Amino acid sequence: MNEDRSEGGSHSRTWLDRVLSAVLSAEPKSRDELIDMLRDAEDRNLVDADVLYMIEGALAVADLQVRDIMVPRTQMVTVDSEAEPEAFIDSVINSGHSRFPVIGADRDDVEGILLAKDLLAHFAVQEAGRFNIKDAMRPAVFVPEAKRLNVLLREFRASRNHMAIVVDEYGGVAGLVTIEDVLEQIVGEIDDEHDVEEERYIKERKDGEFLVKALTPIEDFNEFFATDYSDEEFATIGGLVVKSLGHLPGRGEITRLGGFEFEILRADKRRVHVLRMRRV
Repeated sequence: MNEDRSEGGSHSRTWLDRVLSAVLSAEPKSRDELIDMLRDAEDRNLVDADVLYMIEGALAVADLQVRDIMVPRTQMVTVDSEAEPEAFIDSVINSGHSRFPVIGADRDDVEGILLAKDLLAHFAVQEAGRFNIKDAMRPAVFVPEAKRLNVLLREFRASRNHMAIVVDEYGGVAGLVTIEDVLEQIVGEIDDEHDVEEERYIKERKDGEFLVKALTPIEDFNEFFATDYSDEEFATIGGLVVKSLGHLPGRGEITRLGGFEFEILRADKRRVHVLRMRRV
């Protein structure tokens, strides 16, 4: 076992030594030169494409700020500090998230963070008496919009927090950011339980709903659901949804097309990724 680890470590060091040696010998004078050299190393099979992608992502993180990747306050799934669990349990389940800001009078009044597992424990043991959300919630961490992502990632690791509330220059809540949001800038999108398999555009769920990739060709969608949406203007179902809403939508926005209701499950500043669809 120890011998295997030693061999693996030696292999990793050899690979890294080769890359560092190639980079240091050329003495890049700027980040652009460094990236060009790494890309050349990838062309010569010193670095594989996935590693290069992660290195470029790690370098980019130092230039990005929290405001660049945060979930805006309008798209935050929150829990009312005065509400009973029965009032928000459906929202917790449908969101697919594990952490929820607990708010008081309004969205600027974040009192703490509720973990879904703490709520689950309450229902699992059917505790007697009222669920006291203020006893269950964890302290909220607040960060400014301008904080660099590399600094935030270091703080996440040191504190073992996975979520932070983002505040603007006036102290108001601007949104939230998670450690997954930061890591995705380095390693790419991280799949979760709402993802559709790579080779499939449409996935049926047990509740009669469907998860649909926004890149699903309209022709394939029509064939699957026996619909007749036109593909003359847009090639994908995501394009039709964006047109219906009239703007690039954020998570949680809903629109209807014919006999179907579409909800945005995942989107970024550039495009929609995944939709939840149900028949109306």
